[in-house]
Amino acid sequence: MTLILGWGDPLHLFHGARSAPARPTPWHAMLAGLQTESIRGGFVGAAEAVEVEFTPLGAYQCLRLPLRHLANAHLHPDEVLGAGWSAGLTEQLMATPDWEGRWAVVDNALARQMVDAPPPSPVVAEAWRRLRACHGQLSAEELAAATGRGSRRLQVLFGEQIGLPPQTVSRILRFQRALTLPSGACRSLADRATLCGYYDQAHMSRDFRDLAGLTPAQLCLLADRAASQGEAPVEGRLANVFDR
Repeated sequence: MTLILGWGDPLHLFHGARSAPARPTPWHAMLAGLQTESIRGGFVGAAEAVEVEFTPLGAYQCLRLPLRHLANAHLHPDEVLGAGWSAGLTEQLMATPDWEGRWAVVDNALARQMVDAPPPSPVVAEAWRRLRACHGQLSAEELAAATGRGSRRLQVLFGEQIGLPPQTVSRILRFQRALTLPSGACRSLADRATLCGYYDQAHMSRDFRDLAGLTPAQLCLLADRAASQGEAPVEGRLANVFDR
């Protein structure tokens, strides 16, 4: 989950094709929950910004609301953190001359939000740990058995403290694994699909189109071009973009 506080030119967001607006949406301050479709963003002119990437459980403690309200949503941080919160913090950031000091300003502001915050459920924390450890390759039945809670109860807890149901979280984690798996670990796209727990290559391709807006072949082509030009691997750069 992402918090952005910026000054100068606003951030412009372009949503996925299924919900594409006529014009990009501009944001100086934005809070985004977990997403299940591709979104592109960028700055047209000169801008500076601080971007905070929350883990879901960290967001639950800091924001103090059921995270299902943020799923597939973008909203102004003041709607959650109170009127004037983002403007006051942005003014402090602009007045701080160096980035080390700016990170300290953000750390202090978020630490104040977490004072006396209720901790996440141990059941959710354990389920989240298990899903991340296996890159989403646990069925709903296996997850229920591992945590000692029924599937319906896990659905409710995940909606509150993660934002998306376990099966959707598993889908995103499998996609992240497929996106960041080193090219040398796979002989083909079908091999990549198998290693990442997909039923077949077609299912992996569908997730790539939905979550990244590109096919696996297009991403591999970008990776090859980046490698030939001596750039950072595209898998790593895109993983940062879609980590939420």
